[in-house]
Amino acid sequence: MTSADHALADRLVHAIDAAPTLDDALRATVSGLADSAERSDWVGIYLLDGATLVLHNEIGKPTPHTRIPLSQGLCGAAARERRTIVVDDVREDPRYLACSLTTRSELVVPILGNRGQVFGEIDLDSDQPAAFGPDARRLVETAAAALAARWDRV
Repeated sequence: MTSADHALADRLVHAIDAAPTLDDALRATVSGLADSAERSDWVGIYLLDGATLVLHNEIGKPTPHTRIPLSQGLCGAAARERRTIVVDDVREDPRYLACSLTTRSELVVPILGNRGQVFGEIDLDSDQPAAFGPDARRLVETAAAALAARWDRV
């Protein structure tokens, strides 16, 4: 990551840590990522409720997918597999749940507690193919780790 990327990650982690509540930390994450990710056009956080991911908040066009079973989509796969998923062209991935006809790429990072439990995930979409490279992935993974650490303290 460049020094600017490190500074951005540091600001995001600080915002998560300084937020008065976990809810505020989740909202700060979405707004911080939306402000910084020039190639994304949608940022959201889903929280796990039983076997369903439930949209907590979003910035971008509203999605029809406010509840996603773990058995469906890229979001379900990232949570089930407990790993980051980057798709350069969602049209080529049969797991993709079409939220928007203009979406071309997606980055989904699970929020994992220190015992491996899934709290939720951060999801970024873009209307550009291959929008999310290694720097974007590291930034979102850093945010997810900071949220998980915050969650573990609750």
